[in-house]
Amino acid sequence: MISIVSSKKMLISCGLSAVSAAALLLLSLGAGAAQQAPKPVVDPASSQDEIRQFCTNIADPARDQRYLLQKQELEKLQADVDKRIATMDTRKAEYEDWLKRRDDFLKAADVGLVDIYKNMKPDAAAASLNDVRTTTAAAIIMKLSARQSSLILAEMDAKKAATITNIIASASNPNTSKSKDPS
Repeated sequence: MISIVSSKKMLISCGLSAVSAAALLLLSLGAGAAQQAPKPVVDPASSQDEIRQFCTNIADPARDQRYLLQKQELEKLQADVDKRIATMDTRKAEYEDWLKRRDDFLKAADVGLVDIYKNMKPDAAAASLNDVRTTTAAAIIMKLSARQSSLILAEMDAKKAATITNIIASASNPNTSKSKDPS
């Protein structure tokens, strides 16, 4: 039977960590460790052979344990990656929804309609846009030049002009993908 001290030396010489060494030592000693036999005198050559044999015997279980720990760590990392992918998919869907709603909003003011308001005087355009749906008026004003838009908004009812300004600001803000219709 191998003594506790020599078993400990064998485990450490195999390069195992202290915890692994202690666990393997307890397993290898088993019930026979309770009965301590007197220490026999062992020559160093046979001691080295015993150490080599011991290391060879425990190499596969130690490798299997390392592989199991690595596998568990990889599974945790994979779960984290899957969670992040799901978050990215959700954000992508929100962005696509926002982009579609913005494109639909801009299409509401079709080119011919914009040209009509482009050629009108600001006070006449303002009076006309006061009676149009707020989102349509905002889409038309957004497609006009900044100078024309400001002249028309200055001539409009203050409340409606403020609402249109909020809609235009929301349409250009990508963080408003799930907000309600501001009209």
